[in-house]
Amino acid sequence: MTELNTILIKVLKSITPTAQELNLINDINKKLIDILSKAAQKLDIKYTKIEPQGSTGIKQTQLRDDFDIDLFIGLDYELYRHKYKDLSKSKLKKESKKDFLKLCNNWIIKSLSSKEYHNPRLLFAEHPYVTVDYIVDKLSIKVDIVLYFDLDLNYIKNYGPITAVDRSPWHGRFIRDNLTSEQKDDVRLIKQFFKASHCYGDKSAVGKVGFIGYSAELLIYYYKDIKNLLIHFNELTDKPLDYYERDPKDLEKIVHFQQDDLIIVDPIDKNRNVASSISKKAFKYTNFKIQEFLKDPKADFFNIEPIPLLDSSKVSNEMLTKIFIVELKNVKPNIHYTINRDKLYSLAESIKIIGEKEYTHHDRFKNIEYEVYFEEKIDEYNLAFYCISPKISDIYVRRGPPISEKRHVEKFIMKNPDFFEKNNYLWVESKRDYSLFIDFLKDTIRSKLPENFKITNISQANNVKTTSAKRALFILVNLVLPFI
Repeated sequence: MTELNTILIKVLKSITPTAQELNLINDINKKLIDILSKAAQKLDIKYTKIEPQGSTGIKQTQLRDDFDIDLFIGLDYELYRHKYKDLSKSKLKKESKKDFLKLCNNWIIKSLSSKEYHNPRLLFAEHPYVTVDYIVDKLSIKVDIVLYFDLDLNYIKNYGPITAVDRSPWHGRFIRDNLTSEQKDDVRLIKQFFKASHCYGDKSAVGKVGFIGYSAELLIYYYKDIKNLLIHFNELTDKPLDYYERDPKDLEKIVHFQQDDLIIVDPIDKNRNVASSISKKAFKYTNFKIQEFLKDPKADFFNIEPIPLLDSSKVSNEMLTKIFIVELKNVKPNIHYTINRDKLYSLAESIKIIGEKEYTHHDRFKNIEYEVYFEEKIDEYNLAFYCISPKISDIYVRRGPPISEKRHVEKFIMKNPDFFEKNNYLWVESKRDYSLFIDFLKDTIRSKLPENFKITNISQANNVKTTSAKRALFILVNLVLPFI
């Protein structure tokens, strides 16, 4: 443990924000709050508070060189309640989006007119928010300004939030009040480890979503310190973490928890699993890296390196024939990357399901695995596939009804005059729509691809075009397939 302690202390020194960084973020927050509050006074806009949230805000769990700022503006729900009375959840969501959009356009964006604030723009997640780039002396800092309903904690615990971000300020307060400064340093260490493993956040290279900041903070809260967390990390899939100390059997009865691989219950909302979005792929690879680190502790495990390009010369020919790439260009940059990511994961999952089985449920291309990898700044998105049987026969034998079921037998014979009998069943040879996975892949992509994407290449792995696609293939081959 002495060696482990030495490494953790060394790494922590290199990832802790400097006093200069902290002061800069604090100054930017003060200026923005002043600008927004003065504009609100002129426009007679009511709000409850404007405060910095997230890791650089009241949590103070950020890493060095992490300048991204989240500024949250609270709205008094009582001022809006009459408008939303008796509305269904979906209609309330639409109406609140309209109100937030109006405030974003008429208040927030118009306030950001001084020279430091570049390109204030609307983005859409659960509801619209404003992003602006604060640029001074060649330093560019992204600021997200988010509106939310400032709800009482008891209201959220009893009725849930009105919008998804209504919980976020309470998350910040919980971490601020329940983690010591030493534990916040441990959060920095585990976040750095997740990032070095390419399994962090909604841009996780492994799996759809990796370990988010709040999940990292709660892991330290539950396990007390990073060493205890690392030692017990491989138990996470078997031991739900519940702030409310419910019996695991009771948690299993909660319908929307039943498909989740990990359970980390949100202290702010007992019906929310913070880990619900964390991909099983991300967990498996992170767990592998943690076990490696515990066996042979080195500071290198915390180094964030670019994802390598797949070197096809180091992959067997047999493996290469089973790997395929779809290279795409996003032609509508205003669409948020999480929307693109979700659509492509949905498309890839559809290809897996349809590709593995014929419509009759007979085997088709058998096991198919995939990964989605994107580089948002250059709008390149990639789907990498592994298909265990990329070439299959044109014909497959399909089983019909048992000979004893006369009514079904008659119908089957009418549709399939070339039937034959075997083992007390009727059978027929059927022609496949596809015998080559590459043909199936091309046609499916072309018919189901969202319109904001342009296809730049669909091929086997040895004909890959872009560096981002080579990274996608590296991830599939080295960070996904070995752990499935």
